[in-house]
Amino acid sequence: MNTAWSMSLVSIFLISGAAPSQFSLSKLFNKISPSVVTEEEAGQGIKEALTQGVTTAVLNLNKKDGFFGSEVYKVLLPPDAKKVETTFRKIGMGSQVDKAILAINRGAEDAVGSAKPIFIDAIKEMTVTDAIGIVRGNKYAATQYFKQKTSEKLVAAFTPSVKASLDKTYATKYYGDIVTTYNRLPTTFEKANPDLTAYVVGKAVDALFDQVAQQEAEIRANPLARTTEILKKVFGSSH
Repeated sequence: MNTAWSMSLVSIFLISGAAPSQFSLSKLFNKISPSVVTEEEAGQGIKEALTQGVTTAVLNLNKKDGFFGSEVYKVLLPPDAKKVETTFRKIGMGSQVDKAILAINRGAEDAVGSAKPIFIDAIKEMTVTDAIGIVRGNKYAATQYFKQKTSEKLVAAFTPSVKASLDKTYATKYYGDIVTTYNRLPTTFEKANPDLTAYVVGKAVDALFDQVAQQEAEIRANPLARTTEILKKVFGSSH
């Protein structure tokens, strides 16, 4: 880290009277001298930070048990299928329900990998003004930016991907079988919808944005803990 930047950080620390870990990203940015970091460099730094963040967000979900092993993201049967689950467990067919739930989550874990290039494209399209707006915005400014720029694209990309993944993991078959069997029972008056795709797509997109929000919180809470040279220049170095 160069001397000018070191002195700038020292000045910031003395003025604020706070430890580095207590800085908000926006406060740090507002104290940076334009002569030390240009707007272009600041924009590049934000893009690199967000790229790291969304990559981590996707990887946290795009793995075995990313959904199924999570208390937060595990996808259960759709609300209108709760009666199906209750009925099947009562008549000793709970294992079929368990197979369907496992397959649904495996499908979501598999499909979410297609999100990364969509997020990366949104970052590439980001202007310097967008980047600086994110730095100076509220604590969910980056997440809100991604929701605005990627929501429709994610749903469009996830739909065939989720359907293929659900088919590949037999979730469609398992769920379709239990719903069809349930709908044929003489005691069933309200039919359950066997279409899983839209439900799982919605859950997968929600989980992704929640992960992005967590990564954004990390970026804002730890602006000095960055690894590349441009991030060290823009946000400083913890060393």
